[in-house]
Amino acid sequence: MLQFMIRRVGWSLLTIWLISLVCFFIIQAPPGDFVSVLMANAEADGRRLTAQQVEVLRERYNLDQPWYSQYWAWISGIITQGDFGYSFRWNRPAVDVIMEHLPFTLLLAGGAMFLTWIIAFAIGIYTAVKRYSIGDYFWTFVGFIGLSVPNFVLALVFMYVAFRYFDMSVGGLFSPEYVEADWSVARALDLLQNLAIPALIIATAGTAGLIRITRANLSDELTQPYVVAARARGQKENVLLMRYPVRAAMNPFISTIGYAIPSVISGEVIVSSVLSLPTTGPVLLGALRNQDMYLAGSFLLILGVLTVVGTVISDLVLAWADPRVRRQHSGAAQ
Repeated sequence: MLQFMIRRVGWSLLTIWLISLVCFFIIQAPPGDFVSVLMANAEADGRRLTAQQVEVLRERYNLDQPWYSQYWAWISGIITQGDFGYSFRWNRPAVDVIMEHLPFTLLLAGGAMFLTWIIAFAIGIYTAVKRYSIGDYFWTFVGFIGLSVPNFVLALVFMYVAFRYFDMSVGGLFSPEYVEADWSVARALDLLQNLAIPALIIATAGTAGLIRITRANLSDELTQPYVVAARARGQKENVLLMRYPVRAAMNPFISTIGYAIPSVISGEVIVSSVLSLPTTGPVLLGALRNQDMYLAGSFLLILGVLTVVGTVISDLVLAWADPRVRRQHSGAAQ
């Protein structure tokens, strides 16, 4: 188990470095840079930057250097000083801009993951036990709808229904009177109240997929010889279901830990823009549009690190929870 952990951590560090390189290269790939965006905006306003001004700006933002020099300055600053670079658009350190919006993003992601797991686990068990029933067909249909309808479309539908029939707004995470208010119990409760609908919208796609996975795994476990033998010995159905097959069907949930948070964070980008949520999604879109490379690169790097760390955690939890996985890794190590 120890060798497995060391091996996973080593590969994770290599993966994080490759992610940083790929992220920086992708951001550099489109033609132009941040100064090009400034020039286009100036021309749209009827102004024109001189060649000297453009040269000064590129030198100021270190854009006159080759991409590998810019990458080395960025990644070495992160490793040695924890400096993720400077946001051109916000004129602030990139990490400050991200951390200003990241708590709301993690809160929204946590709420969406909680709803995903609770709903998918309950419905997955029901559809596996009641296979080919009316309820199974109904929830299967709902699952396909959840997989096929984009989240931003659901957000627009919720906004229309809420405003048209209930005279309420689902945009933002705070009611108008709490937007600029200091933190208090009332403001925290208002945040939780306004968090429910965005979390439900974002959780829809993940819930539909996990329902199908749980149903398939649990249905397979229910046909195993040990389940048939336990039933023949008179084991109560509820006790048998929760003690053995459900535990085996939990593996897919554990496996989703690795990509759940990054998937939810990346999935909320468009939803947050539609619902005007103060998360990192609109910030990332703005950084990509304006070629704010250090802000966009830092955000993507943090997302990649969350993915890698989550994958390592899911592997370790899965090895702890499932003896078969432990034996498999022990055998591979030998």
